[in-house]
Amino acid sequence: MTLHCILFDLDGTLLDTLPDLARALNGVLVEEGRDPLAESVIRQTISQGAPGMVKLGFGEHQDKVEFARRTARLREIYSDNLNTHTRLFPGMDDILRNIEARNLKWGVVTNKRRYLTVPLLERMGLLTRAHCVVSGDDTTRGKPNPDPLWRACRLAGVDTCKCVYIGDAKGDIEAGRRAGMMTVAACYGYLAPEDDPRHWGADRYIEQPGDLMDALADVLPPLTVGDPIPVSVIG
Repeated sequence: MTLHCILFDLDGTLLDTLPDLARALNGVLVEEGRDPLAESVIRQTISQGAPGMVKLGFGEHQDKVEFARRTARLREIYSDNLNTHTRLFPGMDDILRNIEARNLKWGVVTNKRRYLTVPLLERMGLLTRAHCVVSGDDTTRGKPNPDPLWRACRLAGVDTCKCVYIGDAKGDIEAGRRAGMMTVAACYGYLAPEDDPRHWGADRYIEQPGDLMDALADVLPPLTVGDPIPVSVIG
């Protein structure tokens, strides 16, 4: 099997969005007279989205109206500061150029809402490079259901069996497996202390983005003529 497309989860896999997401949660906490939380604590709930972050900051048991207001406020603060400190994970820029040098397609499948996903990718200079972008509200059922990944394949014009999905959450790997794709667990992502990616059933595991080409070496198409790719990520 030779890959035709590589799909990435967004937060904690392709982009390090933690600083801006943490700033948003802490903004809500400070507004309500609470102490801000350390990024290392907030990091563990990023894969749970805004609701999970609000539960971390204000507790599991909240008034429904207050919970909805806080969640909306977090998203409002975040939308105003999408890429203030967000960056590609170290080594990921080289990986994307390596993928493109092989004439491979790549895309993003995330639970983040479209009104946040698209502007963020655009500001990071990634939107026009991606062959598909599927956000959390683009399908009725989100990950771990495979629907978002199937939609991404339709948009990219590729077969699911020729794709790989890379994510930093158990639900990412489950979605990829149910979609019929090869899966890669991003062990450098936003993991909770109880998470053990080695038990998620992924096909491959990477400790850092720069490991990706080596992890997929047996299914990658050859490099084509073009800009030179750093030796460290040729694979």
